[in-house]
Amino acid sequence: MTVLASKAQLRASFARWSLFMVPLIVLIGFLAGQAGSPDTAWFAGLAKPAIFPPTIAFPIVWTTLFVLIGFACASVASAWGAAGRAAALSAFAVHFAGTQAWTAVFFGMQDMTGGLMVLGFGVVTLLVVIGLFWRVRRVAGALLLPYLAWLLFASVLNYQFLAVNPDGGSRSASGAATR
Repeated sequence: MTVLASKAQLRASFARWSLFMVPLIVLIGFLAGQAGSPDTAWFAGLAKPAIFPPTIAFPIVWTTLFVLIGFACASVASAWGAAGRAAALSAFAVHFAGTQAWTAVFFGMQDMTGGLMVLGFGVVTLLVVIGLFWRVRRVAGALLLPYLAWLLFASVLNYQFLAVNPDGGSRSASGAATR
């Protein structure tokens, strides 16, 4: 017999991993989002680029992306015995931990250049992760493509914030924006 598990067992493994990974990824994203907020005097005082979407778009897009990311991770995690499984999950962990720092850097530290560097790290490492996920399960790599598109958009948006606010947003001694 050359089959390690039946199709039903594989589906059950994916379901269990999904029940763990999707809430975990959403929770990590939510907690990282608490490290800073657009509801600050500094951010309110910034000139907004023309491509800045309505504020309501961000929680909708991020929640959708976190769910897709969770399913992609579950797909790879449930691929028991697949070559490259551990490397793919390890690379994802490094990528995700790094990119979740963006909110703290951009909003918390009010550092737009640092935020752009975090996004650059995120795009480069996500390309590696997509390649590794693709080797384990193609669907897992494909599930990360909307995330890549959003990170690329976020990078352009972050760059545009720098372009229209070359002084980085004026801050008073308290850190509040001034005009």
